[in-house]
Amino acid sequence: MIYSFEGFKLDVERQELQKGGVIIAIEPQVFALLELLISNHERVVSKEEINEVIWNNRIVSEAALSSRIKLARKAINDDGKAQRLIGTVHKRGFRFRCTPETQSSVTTTSRNSPPLIEDATFPLKRDRPTVAVLPFELISNSTQFSEFTSAISHELILELSRLRWLYVIARGSSFQFHSSGFDIASIQKTLRADYLISGSIEIQGNRSFVTVEMSKTTDGRIVWAERYQGKSDDLMSLRQTVASKVVSSIEIRLPIEEAARTSNLATENLDAWSAYHRGLTHMYRFNKVDNEIASILFQRAISDDPYFARAHAGLSFTHFQNSFLNFVSDSEDAVDNARKYAEKSLELDPLDPFVNLTMGRSHMLRGDAEGALGWFDRSIELSPNYAFARYNRGLAHAVINNCVESEENAQSALMLSPIDPLRYAMLATRSLSHMSRENYVEASQWGEKAAVSPNSHIHIHAIAAIGHYLSNDLEKASGWAAKVNSAKPSNYKEKFLRCFPFRDQKMIRRVDSAFKNLNI
Repeated sequence: MIYSFEGFKLDVERQELQKGGVIIAIEPQVFALLELLISNHERVVSKEEINEVIWNNRIVSEAALSSRIKLARKAINDDGKAQRLIGTVHKRGFRFRCTPETQSSVTTTSRNSPPLIEDATFPLKRDRPTVAVLPFELISNSTQFSEFTSAISHELILELSRLRWLYVIARGSSFQFHSSGFDIASIQKTLRADYLISGSIEIQGNRSFVTVEMSKTTDGRIVWAERYQGKSDDLMSLRQTVASKVVSSIEIRLPIEEAARTSNLATENLDAWSAYHRGLTHMYRFNKVDNEIASILFQRAISDDPYFARAHAGLSFTHFQNSFLNFVSDSEDAVDNARKYAEKSLELDPLDPFVNLTMGRSHMLRGDAEGALGWFDRSIELSPNYAFARYNRGLAHAVINNCVESEENAQSALMLSPIDPLRYAMLATRSLSHMSRENYVEASQWGEKAAVSPNSHIHIHAIAAIGHYLSNDLEKASGWAAKVNSAKPSNYKEKFLRCFPFRDQKMIRRVDSAFKNLNI
């Protein structure tokens, strides 16, 4: 369907808004909002209905709704004062005030013929990877689930569009191909996509199975694949689960793949995007040498592209490590730099979840866990499935002794990203939440899991030692204490408590007792 009004055309099939033949770039959620309002122009659309369609009934703030309404108005040359096209109906919702002309949007392209955009021009500069989501294939004798296949693909497009470091091909273009029998070379040539996400949905009685895979278009290699299952009578819940878990997995897998792509290139030959992703692989190793290499690579990315917000955020992250893990002698200078580069990244892209997260971590370095929470909350609002932000929110709550919130967020982070490079930190946060509740056996168990995880560092080993000490397992406590003592800087207890500035005096006394009796 195509809706026409005041020179604008909203093409639902192609997911495009045009004026005078020129495509207007808008976010998928804003397009969905416009489609909802325009297609229901004869009535008021309630806020509850908007929430159901745009956010799948997730709890969102009034500010999030206001932001989408503002962007929708801006896209069609309207504003909140004039309300010429999108009117606010007090305490009820919104209504589209123009009666659009409608016409059928017929796609004449057959299943195997080249898409209509084959001759389109594309930007030559590669500043981020491009992903295309194909419509999923239904494996069932019944046609009653056919709408679900499109719905789950559309949900993935919406959720992936939240990842601002990623280009996502619009539904109108990617849906001209099909998951069954597609020619990957043709898709790569036509859509200029670096990665494809395809899948199938199989219905067996009351069980449904969703298989998802991401492949690389240059060689057809499958980069990642997973299978999910649920009940056939609760497909809405399964759709949301698949979308959140796929996005969380891609947040981890795709940067790793991008870094591997550049592994044989000399640093001076890297573009900004490649330098940034190679920097990430070093940053997550949490040791001094790799952190220095990451810093150099982020600076290289900034040199190539001074407006690359995530490179500035990455540099903030390396300065955070310098202070948090005592990699430099001047910790205050590292704290200042962490804040400086976080602020710069925020100036460049205030809607990037990673950027907002680094602002929060810069507050944590100052011992301001309460101030950090606001930034972590904003990061989660921008990307609800962002495991890194969930973990940091859990850590901040552990510091201020909100144990239940700490446990829930750490558990959520682990569920969203079970193979995360910061898994050890998520596990350690669960340990701290149990310590605060005096569940010392559980605290020691989670602390042990954290300490034996890859890339765990001195603070994690200290948490394991404290947990075992409090649970009266002095043998294991002494073992982890020895590991801490082999690498600790001077005045380590003070530095540990600076990194974890607990508000609860009982918690501080527990740490003090463990350090004293274990000779840390």
